[in-house]
Amino acid sequence: MTIGVLIADDQEMMRSAYGMILGAQPDMEVVASVGDGESAVAEARRLRPDVCLLDIRMPGIDGLEATRLLAGPGTRDPLNVLIATTFDLDEYVYRALRNGACGFLLKDMSPALLVEAVRAAATGASMISPNVTVRLLSHLAPDREAREPPERAPHEPLTGRELAVVRLVALGRTNDEVAAELYVTVATVKTHLGNVQRKLSARNRVEVAAWAWRTGVVRGR
Repeated sequence: MTIGVLIADDQEMMRSAYGMILGAQPDMEVVASVGDGESAVAEARRLRPDVCLLDIRMPGIDGLEATRLLAGPGTRDPLNVLIATTFDLDEYVYRALRNGACGFLLKDMSPALLVEAVRAAATGASMISPNVTVRLLSHLAPDREAREPPERAPHEPLTGRELAVVRLVALGRTNDEVAAELYVTVATVKTHLGNVQRKLSARNRVEVAAWAWRTGVVRGR
């Protein structure tokens, strides 16, 4: 299967770099490359790419609003959106999560990381690049609460084992790694994660991880 990717960035140099890296992969095709958010939304809705790689700062509709329109709550058939950002823009991470982003990349990432992230997003593995994601999510700790809306309480309390799974997920562990650390099967981990997502009304594990950092369930490595 070929992974169709839409690239949106207001810098032509970045679009070109992303396009060269992804276009060189035998299982990927860049289906559109645009320089603003409005074009990104229009082309994404027309082409339905497997992954949308969006910058945050773009003219007109920015990447955060484009994410909401393509993947936000209430969106019919939401798309997989990866946000490309610089570290000094991490204050936007939580808003991007609220708007439906499934992962994050730093613009100084390696080509291998970009390829890995796109492949992961295309298959629904939303916690991509754990070290990068954790680095960004750690800045959503409770001391930022005054700058963001408060978290809603879970529909049901999380069990002790569910909290243990959440803490490891928030630290970037894969399902296999969580299973090994808790001495359970991968199927059990997936069951716990499914229950957690239902209780938190979270669409993916990135939202679960963000909840853990925001509420203080996890505070550091």
